[in-house]
Amino acid sequence: MKKLVFKKDIRSSAQKVYETMLGLKNKNTYEFWTAAFNPTSSYEGSWEKGSKMYFIGVDENGKKGGMVSLIKENQVGLFVSIQHVGFLDGEVEVTSGEQVEKWAGGHENYLYQEQNGITTVTVELDTIDEYVDYFNNTYPAALSKLKEIAEQ
Repeated sequence: MKKLVFKKDIRSSAQKVYETMLGLKNKNTYEFWTAAFNPTSSYEGSWEKGSKMYFIGVDENGKKGGMVSLIKENQVGLFVSIQHVGFLDGEVEVTSGEQVEKWAGGHENYLYQEQNGITTVTVELDTIDEYVDYFNNTYPAALSKLKEIAEQ
């Protein structure tokens, strides 16, 4: 697995960037920036440490899919760690098998560092080779959308 790192400076407090990124006050803010990955991106679950979270979307045929994840850490306004443990195939959780094993142990971490009214968001993402180009192209666009909405 490869670790990718993306950073974006946002003129806003770490607390506001954190709340906007996770959609804590309004889920639409999460859906706005993650639309870069899939126009129907959303989540079901809780950001609370230890909780199960579904990162979901609908494909071109209207079928629900996405990632089954665990919130490993959530330090308000500072750090969030997500461990991906499987995927959704419609309403079915798939947590074993070859496709899942490729991603086993993979994390997606968000770090928020504020200085002089500017928050640097750092995303650390474990991925498999076949998704490196996708994330290298898509994550910067997604973080630009996060910047746009968090600076409002």
